[in-house]
Amino acid sequence: MKRLKPQYVFILAVLGVLVVFFVVMSLATGGSKKAEAKAKAPENGPPSVQVRLTPETVREIQLVMRGRTQATRSVSVRSETSGVVAAAPAAEGSFVKQGQVLCRLAVDARQANLDQMRAALKSRQLSRDAAAQLAAKGYRSPTQVLQAQADLDAAQAGVSAAEIALKQVDIRAPFAGVFDHRDAEIGAYLAPGQPCGTMIELNPLLVVGDAPETQASRLKIGALAQARLVSGQMLSGRVRYVAHDADPQTRTYHLQVLVQNPDLAVRSGLSADLSVGTGSGAAHLVPVSALVLDSAGRQGVRFVQADSRVAFAPVTVLEETPQGMWVSGLSGAVNVITVGQSFVADGQKVRVAQAR
Repeated sequence: MKRLKPQYVFILAVLGVLVVFFVVMSLATGGSKKAEAKAKAPENGPPSVQVRLTPETVREIQLVMRGRTQATRSVSVRSETSGVVAAAPAAEGSFVKQGQVLCRLAVDARQANLDQMRAALKSRQLSRDAAAQLAAKGYRSPTQVLQAQADLDAAQAGVSAAEIALKQVDIRAPFAGVFDHRDAEIGAYLAPGQPCGTMIELNPLLVVGDAPETQASRLKIGALAQARLVSGQMLSGRVRYVAHDADPQTRTYHLQVLVQNPDLAVRSGLSADLSVGTGSGAAHLVPVSALVLDSAGRQGVRFVQADSRVAFAPVTVLEETPQGMWVSGLSGAVNVITVGQSFVADGQKVRVAQAR
């Protein structure tokens, strides 16, 4: 028998290795295709979602908004007469009582004018008395007596006007509060209507905010409210005012909450988180991530019905808490979709797994 040359042996060996390689690869590919087919089989069935059973709860509903403290009254106290400021007895930023002098103008000739009016009043009084006595004896007519009385009345009015003019040199606090800002110093000339300074009332105090138009109808006068200041201090009070006309720019309704501030520790203009009670009602606690928008742009949640089909319910957010969103618009216990809600459609049948 003739022996093969070495180069032919090498070629046959390489061909054998290649044949074995392709046989092994075909077997492996066939197995992987079968495994892949098995893995893809579930994708041909209903999609899987996770749900959380959310019970219906009767809850005291709070409307939360950003707010700020505000003085109940802020008044620019102005001069009623003209003159030079002669004294400024109230210190800027101090608490003053109602009627306390804030600015005092120079008296000038006002006291002399009052003395003159009083002297004229005495003269008119004597003239009227004399006319009455002479009329009783028949030496004066009734018309002359009436004229004397009219002169007396005019003199009395002159005295009253001079007394008012003298009192007007004292510019007084219209109410008890803080003399927050001084506008006129000693030596400044004030004309009628020019300001002495600004008074603010801090007790009681207002906490003000702006409610969205979707929630304004739930706000009632007298409703309980709480405000948390940036310092952490809590203030409690009741709603005093809710606007009936919306701000044309923000479409919000202004509201005021009246709170007590007896020691004036809380200043005007502090930021606060305002929480207003709007009554009780049915509510569901859902995760923030469960909220979605439908094709019409409505905010709501998707849930699974008893027949394992998806449904959408528009909801209204009542309150945001660390545990989730309290919403209205659902009824009874609901299987809210918490995972996969963005990848299913209304009416679609799904496989349900409870959320962990």
